[in-house]
Amino acid sequence: MTANAPTLTRTRLADIAHALATSPDEWIQRVRLSTDGRWYERLHGDDDHEIWLISWLPGQSTGFHDHGGSRGAFAVALGSLREHDVTVERDLHAGDAREFGPDYVHEVRNVSTAPAVSVHVYSPPLSTMSRYDLTDGRLTKVAEEGAEQW
Repeated sequence: MTANAPTLTRTRLADIAHALATSPDEWIQRVRLSTDGRWYERLHGDDDHEIWLISWLPGQSTGFHDHGGSRGAFAVALGSLREHDVTVERDLHAGDAREFGPDYVHEVRNVSTAPAVSVHVYSPPLSTMSRYDLTDGRLTKVAEEGAEQW
């Protein structure tokens, strides 16, 4: 990422995620399912944003994490997912999208009995992510990952 790369608005990120999530011909042939963990593939990356495609088997989860200061959005393309942002849990179904700012921490998981697929867009592209434990309603940072780890 260049030092002065533009960032896209949260609304624009959600629009991109939703448009791609509702266009399965653009990505369905790429989807893989893995019992080892969520499968993911970066579909696009440039200086101002990146797009990821993720598949989820029942029970698979991100754990609580942030996005290293990037804005983001994700849209459910197939199936359903549950998002937990410490204060509230919400169920999201195919076509639903969520957007968030640079300080957002959440967990996303597949609590259904069927696979799910989602599209995630970040601006600027992710460079780090921190992982958190949730204990007694409080988040504790437990690890930081760099882009080279995913």
